[in-house]
Order: sequence, then C-alpha cells, then structure tokens
Amino acid sequence: MSSNRPMPPQHRPSAWAPLRNRVYRTLFVAQLISNIGLWMQTVGAQWFLVEHRSSATVVALVQTASLLPVLFLSLFAGALADLLDRRRLLIAVSTYTAVAAGVTTALAFTDTLTPGLLLAMTFLLGCGSALTSPAWQAIQPELVPKEQIPAASALGSVTVNAARAVGPAAGGVLVAAAGPAAVFAVNTLSFAVIIGALAWWDRDAGDRSGDREPLGRSIVTGVHYVQSAPIVRRIMLRSALFAFPASALWALLPLASSQHLHYGASGYGLVLGIVGIGAVAGVALNPVLAKKFSRNGILVLSALAYALGVVAVAVLPVWAVLPLLLISGAAWIGTLTTLNASVQLSLAHWVRARGMSVYLLVFMGTQALGSFVWGLAASHLGLTPALLVSATLLALVAASVRFLPLLAATGSLARGVSTAWPTPTVVFDPEPADGPVTIVKTYRVRTGELDAFERSMRAVGRARRRTGGYSWGLYQDGSDPQLILERFTVPSWDEFQRQHRDRWTESDHEAIVSALVHTETGATHAEHQLVLLKPGHAQRKSGETALQPEPAQQ
Repeated sequence: MSSNRPMPPQHRPSAWAPLRNRVYRTLFVAQLISNIGLWMQTVGAQWFLVEHRSSATVVALVQTASLLPVLFLSLFAGALADLLDRRRLLIAVSTYTAVAAGVTTALAFTDTLTPGLLLAMTFLLGCGSALTSPAWQAIQPELVPKEQIPAASALGSVTVNAARAVGPAAGGVLVAAAGPAAVFAVNTLSFAVIIGALAWWDRDAGDRSGDREPLGRSIVTGVHYVQSAPIVRRIMLRSALFAFPASALWALLPLASSQHLHYGASGYGLVLGIVGIGAVAGVALNPVLAKKFSRNGILVLSALAYALGVVAVAVLPVWAVLPLLLISGAAWIGTLTTLNASVQLSLAHWVRARGMSVYLLVFMGTQALGSFVWGLAASHLGLTPALLVSATLLALVAASVRFLPLLAATGSLARGVSTAWPTPTVVFDPEPADGPVTIVKTYRVRTGELDAFERSMRAVGRARRRTGGYSWGLYQDGSDPQLILERFTVPSWDEFQRQHRDRWTESDHEAIVSALVHTETGATHAEHQLVLLKPGHAQRKSGETALQPEPAQQ
C-alpha cells in the first residue's frame, strides 16, 4: 500500500472548491434535486413490493432492474457521449426519463401498477440513467481544472449520497402519508429541474463537422483502449471486487429494516437517510484521510468499515446499527471517490466518456449481478447468513489490496496530446476509408541492449493499441541482429490520422523516448506506411502503396 501517495497538502484544493464555479454549482444543485427524486422513487418502489408481500428475490430485483441497463447500454452511451454534443444528449435522454417516470406515476394513480410492471418501469428508468451516466462523468473535467477533479468526483458522489440522506426519509414519510404514487409524481417533476439547468448551460461544443467516427468503430476503439491500459483495468478490477459484496447491503436493506429492525416505510427511509448522512460526512473526511493514507490504504479502510455496517444490519440491535451505518456511508463514498477520481485522471481526453462507460459497466453491472445473487442467497440461506457472507467477502477484498493494488502511475500520467509524431508525407491523397494502414518503423539497437529495448517497447505496443492500432509486433532482421522492425496496423487512413493527431498523448511519447535511449541514433532509422486499399476501388490497384520514408524523431 505504499504507492499512490496523495499530492502534498499545500497543493490540494478544498473539498468544496468546485462549487465556486457557477456552471458546476448550478448543475450540481440540479443533479442533487433529481437524485432526491430518484431515491424517493427507489423507496416507493421497494416498499410497494414489501407491502405486496413480494419475496426477497423480487425486492432485491429493484436494484437489479435499475442497474441492469448498464450492461446493455453503457458502451453505446459512452460512444454517444464522445461523438455527440454532451449537453444535448443529456437533455434528450432526461426528457425520455421524465416521460417514463410520468407513465409509472399514472399507473400507480390508476391502481394498475403491479410488481411486474413496476420492475419493468424501473428498468426503463434505469435505461435513462445508463445512457446519461458516461456523459455526466465526462463533462466534469470541462467544468473544473485538473487539480479539482478529485474534489469534483467527491461532490458528484455527494449529489447521490446527500440525496440518499434526504430522499429516502422524505420518500418514506410521503409513502406513509399518500402512497407510492405521490412519490413517483415527485420524481417525475424532479427531471424538469435537470432539463432546465442543462438548457441554461451555454456549453461550447466545438466544431465536430466532418470529424465524427462511425458509432461501431468508436465503441470498438474504446474497448481496445481499456484492454491496452493496465492502470485503467486495475481500477476496474478493484471496483468489481468491492461492488459485488457491497451490493448486498443495498439489495437487502429493505428486508432487514422490516424483518430485523421492525421498521415501517418511514423507518426504512430513516435507515437509508443515515447511510446518506454518513456518505456526505465522508466527503469532508476523505481529504483528511488522503493526507495520511495512499489511495490503496483508503480502499482497505473503506472495505473494512463498510463490512462493519453489513454485520450490524445482520445481527446487532438498533442502537448499534445506526451509528455503524453512518460509518458504512462514509466508507462507501471513500471507495467511490478514490476509484472514480483515479479513472477520470487516468483516461485520455479523447476516450474519456467511453472509458467511463466501461468503468460504469463494470461497477454498476457488478452491483446489478450482486443484487440478484444476494436476493437469491437471502431467499435460500436466510437474511442474516447472506449478510454475514457479504461481510466476510468485504474483509477478503480489503486483504486483496496487498496483492492487487492500484498501480503506481494511477492518475499521474500526462494526458495532453503530443505533437512529437511527424505528419507523414504521402505520394497520393488517400481516401479516409482506405485501409487498413500498416506502419513499419525500423530501429538500430545498440549492441547488448536488445533485451532492454524490447522491454521498453512493450509500453509502446500498449500505446499503439490504446490509440487504435492492432497486430502490433517486433521483428528482428535475420541478416542484421541489431536491426529491429516495429509493425502495427490501424483500420483505415482516417483512423491513422486520428491516432497521431488526436490520440497520441505525452505519456505515450515518453514511452517511446524511453525505448529510443537504447538505439544508436536515438530515433527511428526510417519509417514506411503501407496503405492496403479496400476492395472495389476501381481507380486504383489493390495492394500496397508505399509512402515516402521519413525519419520519425519521437
């Protein structure tokens, strides 16, 4: 747990610094109001099922139905958020979600809402959340400077957890007074606030004309980026390891509140509110912990503290449950803030929404799966054994940080676009769709440094794949052992241009500079790009077209 020390305290901004930005503050308040409505909706839905004597599995399916759309839509949503104007996308999808919430309200008021219909409408509302989450995550760096991203990430969680503190309590009272239909109506109205705030935001969308990737290619590129980014993959692994056992508390808390604590709807709202208050307190506590512990240390402490709340809900009396749920709320926000800020700081800007969509797919998809599994476990083993198994797994998750920590460079890589890749000189003007394009670079490696060069080039290979390349490899000349060829392919000429114009970051440049230290000239000896034309281009011969060799000072 020695890696990833936080930035020095004198350089760390206040946890509330992003709120000084008027645009950020307006969107923050709008999200908070909307999330309060969503939490009121959750309480109304779960208590509706409890009152209809639904099984533990069906009650837990409320969490699954709301999170499952992430599995189907997250990658698609991330690609849309990188391709389209994010503000307009958020307005359109929020309008759809308002309509879905309105239909749920109408069904409830006319007494035609059944448990099955409620789960179906919850799924449709979850689709709206899945389509907007990557865009909400991706706009954060647009609103605040880089040094405030961890604080903005924590505040983003506040909009959820402050809503968790207020929404469930308000929802429980409203359910007790007027029934679930009234709660569903309030949720519908809350979407008007978020739509209004987004309409007010005068976002500079930039000029995207003629520079839009095909949607399918955009999704594939995003997935390849994550596959070739060890730092991001490790963050996602840590998120999945935590989310699966942690989901038991959210899935089974309605039953625990009713069966173990003997609370009604208002009491259940109070219990959820306690967790939310703890989460808000965790926002203020997290910067204090960051001064003393590494990111990995915070993950360990958070998993153990969260497990205490799970054990409390399973076996302890009410007087012990409530304070330990406060601690669990703070632990939840500690984990989410650490992971969320780490992934935002580790993604390149050109793929941020797609990378965040994969992160959300892993985290929320694991929650959805976990909610279903813990519901089944409670039905077959009983509520208390299921919760105790979850707490045991959380303890193992904390121990696993020793063997699977966040990597040392997490959040610290230079993600600005590098201009070190030279513009190729071509003997004709290729069409954007021509390809695939094969790039071959030649290096003369110093005697005795082949192994060191090869080790350094592995990072270069990952960078080529992250930015759109595939089939990367190194080849040794049979007649000259010191002559090494690097070869990789990109799908089209347009993708090749994007790779060196928009995607090659400063940290990618540093990787190849480290490799060139082991060459005789400190640069590539020669570079050749080969364009393989697509079938059907009658005006040119199929095959390869050589581009003029050009030294590539990296």
